[in-house]
Order: sequence, then structure tokens, then C-alpha cells
Amino acid sequence: MVWTSRVCFRKYGNFVDNIRLYVRGGSGGMGLPRLGGLGGNGGDIWVVAKKGITLKQIKDKHPNKRFTAGVGSNSSIHALRGAKGEDSQVFAPVGISVTTDNGRILGELNCEGDNLLVAKGGHGGSLHSGFLPSKGQTRQIRLDLKLIADLGLVGFPNAGKSSLLTALSHAKPRIASYPFTTLRPEIGKVMYDDHKQVSVADLPGLIEGAHVNKGMGHKFLKHVERTNQLMFVVDICGFQLASNTPFRSAFETVLLLNKELELYNEELLGKPAILVINKMDLPEAQGRLRELETHLENQEESSHLFHEDVIPKSLMRFTHVVPVSATTGLGLPLLKSLIRQSLEEQNIIETDGQRSERLLKLRREIPTSSIPSWGFSQPT
Repeated sequence: MVWTSRVCFRKYGNFVDNIRLYVRGGSGGMGLPRLGGLGGNGGDIWVVAKKGITLKQIKDKHPNKRFTAGVGSNSSIHALRGAKGEDSQVFAPVGISVTTDNGRILGELNCEGDNLLVAKGGHGGSLHSGFLPSKGQTRQIRLDLKLIADLGLVGFPNAGKSSLLTALSHAKPRIASYPFTTLRPEIGKVMYDDHKQVSVADLPGLIEGAHVNKGMGHKFLKHVERTNQLMFVVDICGFQLASNTPFRSAFETVLLLNKELELYNEELLGKPAILVINKMDLPEAQGRLRELETHLENQEESSHLFHEDVIPKSLMRFTHVVPVSATTGLGLPLLKSLIRQSLEEQNIIETDGQRSERLLKLRREIPTSSIPSWGFSQPT
């Protein structure tokens, strides 16, 4: 099936994919010694997943990024048990992980309505505490988007990623004939005629050595982790970062991108990936494409023709290889269709897997003795 589509590309110059917050639970209320009254507990701080919320909205609405819960009520002769302090809720996007400053994972919010206690209120005064209350929990937490887009564009500088999105969207992100024109993720939307939307992240360009944090290194690779699928964008004529660095052919570029992801996190190689061969309008592009296709069909043998420094341990298998020209529009309609097809195939596989996992879990929870043995007598 071929879907028609239009693409809107919005450049988020201040796109926010993580935020640091100060949270403090409410202090407990005073107890009443002469009557044995209990002070109310302080309120708690909860992070709650809600659709339509962005981290940027949190940042704009709460510029000081501080959240505190209510104080518990003191015990009194009118109310021996003090009321609990009011809870405070931090509404956050669906699909975030919550960690402490030292990286300890507190939890994840994957569905709307999921909530996570991040700062507990203090206890009210009681006999055990000499009727003195305790303070609420205080901590710094980080909210990180686990997924910033359906598809992430991966490529060395000047591979034509921004040009490709410009061709798809008719937008005008900053493009120049020098590396690193994309310095932070820029999110675009591919919108199909049936109102289906696919988000695409134009990520900062990799350089060799990114896995050890050269260039934008870990910051880039962290964004790669947060996309459902990858789209490698490769210049058919190869790539050279600077005059004092080696020239890399298109196939070497594929191997190097593969290796950088592998050295950072081998699990990234398990993501479905499309390989886009860009700049097919250039002279000799067809001949270079035939050479690249030959190498891709025989990756194991072809990889041994190059220096071991560029050869990954595991070779990525691409679901589709699509030659395009961002300048002339060659191959773009097919690319749009394959993007959607690949994502829908992944969704079917994941849905079937989740269904099987739930069924297996249900079977484990049902005691064997409760399963009827139809037509057979039970042993005595």
C-alpha cells in the first residue's frame, strides 16, 4: 500500500528533552502531648503522566522548578488527629523516566495516569516522636523523555539530513556546507492523508569517536536511544570531516556509523533501521550506488576489505535501502511510504509480543489446582 503524505517540519530551537526539579514533601503537623493527639502527615509529591504535556511547558510554567507539598495540620482539642497536608502533583509527558541526581532510576511513566511518588511527606508528631513532627523528604530529580520521536536520522555531518527534511517539508532549517549545522534535535511531523502522524528527529551529526564523547558524543547517542527506529543517511559520494582526516566511502560510512552505535550501546543495533542513500543527483552517483549495493549484499566479505578500526562486531541489517535526492525529490514518495510501513510492521510485532507476554503472565498466576481436568477424575 502506498500512502500519500504531507510533511510539516518545525524547528524547535529550545526543544527540551530533560529537566531537573527540586521536590520537597510537606512537614508533619505537631502532636498534642496532653491529649495524645497525632499531628497530620505532610503531603507527598507525585509525578503524574498526562497526554499533551511537554517538559518545556513545565519549564515555562515553573521557572524556578521547585515543587513543595502542603504541611500536615497540628493536632488540637477540636481535631485530635491532624489532617494530612495537601499532595502536590507534577504533570509530565507520557513516556518519561524519573531518576535522582546520581542516576538511580526511581521509575518510569509509560501510560497516561501512571504516577510515581518522588518525595514523601514527613510524619506528624506522635507519642513515639515526643509529639514532634518530622520534615518531608527533599531531593533533586530528573525527568527524561524516553522517546523523542518515532524515527531518528543518523549520519555524519553534511550527510544531508537537514536537506532531506527540507525537501520533505519545504521548511528552511539552517543548512550550510560545513559540519555541525544541527546542534540539537529538531522534530518534524510527517502527516498522511488519513491523519496518521509520524515524528522524525533530525539529530546532531556524529563524528568518529562519538562513543568516547568526542564532538557531541554521548549527547547525540542519548537521543538515538530515544527513537523507535533509525534512519541512516549517507552521502553516496562518501564523507571527509576535515583535510587532516581520512576520506570514507559510502560503505565505510555505513560501517563507521554502525560501529559508533555498537561501541556506545550494542542494543541500539536491535532497532529497525532504514538506510537512505542521499545526493543521487550528483555525477557518478549511479555507479557508486551499484558499488555500494554490491558491498551491502555481501557485508561480511566486503567489510574485510577495510581497516579493522572501522569494522563493527555485529553488522546492522536494514529493512529498506532507499536512494534519494533531497535536491530533485528523487525517491522521496517511496521513502515516506516505507517509513510508515516499517513503523506499522514494528507495532504489529510489539503488540503480538505484549499479548503473548500478558498471556504467559496470566498462566503463571493461575494455580494449577484451579485448572479443571475435563473428563478426568481428580487423584485422591
